[in-house]
Amino acid sequence: MNVRAKICGLSTPETVDAAVEAGADFVGFVTFPRSPRHIESLDLLKALGARVPSRVIRVGLFVDADDALIDARLATGAIDMLQLHGAETAERVAALKASTGKPVIKAIKVADPADVERGIAAYAGVADRLMFDAADGTLPGGNAKAFDWTFLSGRTVPVPWFLAGGLNPGNVAEAVRVTGARAVDVSSGVEAARGVKSTELIRAFLGAVRVL
Repeated sequence: MNVRAKICGLSTPETVDAAVEAGADFVGFVTFPRSPRHIESLDLLKALGARVPSRVIRVGLFVDADDALIDARLATGAIDMLQLHGAETAERVAALKASTGKPVIKAIKVADPADVERGIAAYAGVADRLMFDAADGTLPGGNAKAFDWTFLSGRTVPVPWFLAGGLNPGNVAEAVRVTGARAVDVSSGVEAARGVKSTELIRAFLGAVRVL
């Protein structure tokens, strides 16, 4: 089926290299101080981004960030695509696309089937991609929580989309089978401890995706 995979929340050279070498299509760098995956240093962000070949898309994750913060991160040259994981409106998505010239993923927090419908209605016309993630937890993502995958079973989404939330090497195949997802996103599911990525789990996850 050729499912694409994104490894999010990378923050060390070793884990970036592991994701790239194991075949990730996207890598994600988090800018959100409350997250254990937050990259504070612009120099580190620039260095990590420089390790990624052009065939892999580098995604910067932001949560209700202002223009100055986003512009400073983009100036490192380490971000090809924006991921908006907060309460950004459709108007904000459109404005950022216009001002930055970058494609945008808009995350949709899903607790019930109506959230899927509302998210598609609000953002499919402006975002380049959607991401359906679990609404549980105190952080916008990376909570190791899954929502009911049947909410997406048989659902037609008019733009490309990612399935996220509680995925790991052991359940990603079933998640894809149920939802029909053509792209998946993982963060906590490839961690040895909260915020600490495991190169072994990254390879295992991407290995599980590659056979789908």
